[in-house]
Amino acid sequence: MANALQQLIRERLDRKGWSYGDVARRGGVPRSTVHHLATTDRVVRMPQATTLEGLSKGLELPLDTVRRAAAEACGIHVYGTPAGQDPEGTAARPADPEVDLLIASLQRLSADDRRHVAALVESLLDRTPKK
Repeated sequence: MANALQQLIRERLDRKGWSYGDVARRGGVPRSTVHHLATTDRVVRMPQATTLEGLSKGLELPLDTVRRAAAEACGIHVYGTPAGQDPEGTAARPADPEVDLLIASLQRLSADDRRHVAALVESLLDRTPKK
């Protein structure tokens, strides 16, 4: 079964009649990178931001769509809804990929590590000047 990023790339290639090379040229990323991401069953780590940006440009898809598919392919569930929409389709908070990634990554930590992260966040919030 294909992962989310594979499905996204393959569906786009099929729909547009593009090749890996077409996407690579438009996005400014190596053809081998596009091929790897389209054919690798399990993406071990999140691709670099520049790779995701190039893939987004090459596929002519929103960056958030590509980023979410890549995160899911890595086993990271990104909570929330697409940028600027809530489930009812009305305006919501703008997407913040760092927040989404942090929230999704917490599931992968041990209970002890989550307690450490929570303590760190609390200490950072305590030192932040109140507005």
